[in-house]
Amino acid sequence: MNAAYLISLFIILVPGIASAFYYNNIGKASIASGAIVTALSLFQFFLRPSPGTFFIGNITWVFQVMVTSVYLLSAIYSTRYIRGHATGIGERTYFLLLNIFTASMLFSLEINNYGLMWVGIEATTISSALLLITEKSSTSLEAAWRYIIIVSAGVTFAFFSVVLIYYAFGSLDIYSIIHGGVTDALAARIAVSIALIGFGTKVGVFPVHTWLPDAHSEAPSPVSAMFSGVLLPVALYAMYRVYQIDPFPALYVWFGIVSIAAASIFLGYQRRYKRMFAYSTMENMNFALIGLSIGGLGIIGALLLLLSHSYGKAAAFFSSGNILRATGSREIENVTGLARSMPATGSSILLSSLAVTGTPPFGTFFGEFLILLAILALHMYSQLVIILVFLFLAFVSVNFNVSRMVFGKGGGYTETDRVMSTIALIASVIPLVIGIVFLVMVNEIL
Repeated sequence: MNAAYLISLFIILVPGIASAFYYNNIGKASIASGAIVTALSLFQFFLRPSPGTFFIGNITWVFQVMVTSVYLLSAIYSTRYIRGHATGIGERTYFLLLNIFTASMLFSLEINNYGLMWVGIEATTISSALLLITEKSSTSLEAAWRYIIIVSAGVTFAFFSVVLIYYAFGSLDIYSIIHGGVTDALAARIAVSIALIGFGTKVGVFPVHTWLPDAHSEAPSPVSAMFSGVLLPVALYAMYRVYQIDPFPALYVWFGIVSIAAASIFLGYQRRYKRMFAYSTMENMNFALIGLSIGGLGIIGALLLLLSHSYGKAAAFFSSGNILRATGSREIENVTGLARSMPATGSSILLSSLAVTGTPPFGTFFGEFLILLAILALHMYSQLVIILVFLFLAFVSVNFNVSRMVFGKGGGYTETDRVMSTIALIASVIPLVIGIVFLVMVNEIL
């Protein structure tokens, strides 16, 4: 085994190894695990294994950095958030499941086999569903059951897609299939089409998105951050790897547009801030889906959008957790005056809402801009107009509500935990840093 292979293997195994500390500071072990796999993922930019057991291209590397770094932030946040509130499952079991959940996502990203990638995606369903019931409310139990039933049905369709891939190629090796050309055009096209619904169930593609707002709003905030920040992008990655076999842009782009429109309309009448951010995630994921589908500049834009969104949406849910702890309310109308009473959380939720709605100069803005340029270059004018209209609607819906929460009269709350508010603030600033770095790099190139 060479060093590059061992690094890839350790990235998957380290979260599992942290689980061995179940009876001895598993929370601290999870933080150490997050720091180690984040460092290894960053280092892997310079040292990657040749395609074999693992396939880690540039796209995979970006997703891997997203998962490991958001895992680290969530682990640190969880040590304070979960304490005394893990009534459905114990605190140690919570961290055990969080580590398994992360390892499953990393396995899905790295493995060079469509069948095993599907197994990894299915494993994320089991571990994340159990995390949903951490706080053991009746609504969280209902959300967990709905999540299991709907997503399992979707992943079953994804399995049929994998079967068709094997029928067409006699192999499930991702790298060789993507670079080898289409063998059975009909079977491959059907596999790509089914994958849109199969993996799309977990991405949040309309109309198979219905589990998403319930799961995100009822899960503990650090789990919601993992859901929105990295689980949905990992499912999108799996869908994209299938899509690469025989691209079908017309189908994928229109499903993405319809999903953006639906999410933007749903955003207009949300009363709970966590559900609002859940629908915002649906809008962002489908915009990234469009970028990946049209290729070229759209892929760069999608990766920039997803990377920036992962931190921005994690910050939004971390901030939501702080607000819920301080106010005891999930309702938007019951939260006001955060700028005065909870300045750190008020700043983080404001920055994160600006980030996830594509406000310049956040990285999400430049990602969306590149995707729109790619759409324009393909002369997809009607699609461009529709997307712009609903992006504006989503922008107004989210930022209007958050502005009332931050700058409205009232308040009288206090920050419940300095570590939690600091993590939320750090995560909210990262998309801004990404945008500024991108802007500087573009200026230097030009």
